Amino acid sequence: MPLFPPPSCPRLVVKIGSALLVDPEGAIRRAWLEGIAADIAARHRQGQQVVVVSSGAIALGARRLKLARGGRASLEDAQAAAATGQIALSQVWAEVLGAEGITAAQMLVTLDDLEDRRRYLNASATLDRLLGLGVVPILNENDSVATEEIRFGDNDRLAARVAQAAGAQGVVLLSDIDGLYDRNPALEGAVHIPRVARIDARIEAMADRGSGSGMGSGGMVSKLEAARIANAAGAELAIASGRIDRPLSAPARHTLFEAKKAATARKAWMAGRLTAKGTIHVDAGAAKALAGGKSLLAAGATRIEGSFARGDLVLIAGPEGKPLARGLTEYPSEDAARIAGRRSEDHAALLGYAPRSTLVHRSHMALL
Repeated sequence: MPLFPPPSCPRLVVKIGSALLVDPEGAIRRAWLEGIAADIAARHRQGQQVVVVSSGAIALGARRLKLARGGRASLEDAQAAAATGQIALSQVWAEVLGAEGITAAQMLVTLDDLEDRRRYLNASATLDRLLGLGVVPILNENDSVATEEIRFGDNDRLAARVAQAAGAQGVVLLSDIDGLYDRNPALEGAVHIPRVARIDARIEAMADRGSGSGMGSGGMVSKLEAARIANAAGAELAIASGRIDRPLSAPARHTLFEAKKAATARKAWMAGRLTAKGTIHVDAGAAKALAGGKSLLAAGATRIEGSFARGDLVLIAGPEGKPLARGLTEYPSEDAARIAGRRSEDHAALLGYAPRSTLVHRSHMALL
């Protein structure tokens, strides 16, 4: 059965990995891409809106610039390859979609564009307008300006964040593997997992960090992170192989990660953020209270890590360091450290001003 057939999924994000778009010599796999364009056109005729997250710029640029290691020998090489390859990538997308009577648009984004709330909303509005006009937006990370410290690092997580911004109900990660296995699929006896209702420690243990082609940057760990982000926003996510012709229309084995009940748009944005200014570590009692929908009180905090201001997004971690939630802090890090572990009646004397009732209020918090 095809992945996410309309009308069950009015808006779909499709991520295409580098190894599918570009052959080992660094040339576009044109015939395969024309098949993808035909699949997208068929879905358009049935009323489905499609966003494409397309890898391949670095691989394409590296060939043109004759760079070693596929353009990934250094950050500078990757940035130069991306700048060169992106123009070729956008051109071929415009051509193959144009042949199907569809207009393509290019959007290049950085991590900050989707982590900053105002810029995120701007990107969301642009995507919504393009889709309303019948355009297929083609997105990629802006690798020519991204740094090692501030970047998505792979297009799997970018696709999940784009799905949030676009209000999509489904995400398909087309890759060189047809889904999740209980162990590395190269090992004897590996079993394919067709559906995942919840990403827990057992599922996480199945992930393999390798990228099978050596051309891309994302392995199964990044795909699980993408599934977690998409599911929290109410979107189902499928990992499927693109190693067949017309993978969006041909029956294909895949792993489907089932969506949770969607959080509010603001909380989904917080849950899906990949960066935080600091971490508030909490005790077992506070962890239990958070799971029950309570706010985080200073008495439950055991340690403050990082430097942050009031209103910054922080990670909340349990006694064993496991991330529990993300939220907007009511205190700067210096004041949070002064009152950590102390009861409310002590706060005014410690701070020298009338304290706020919580470290992180439940209205400004998203559980993970």
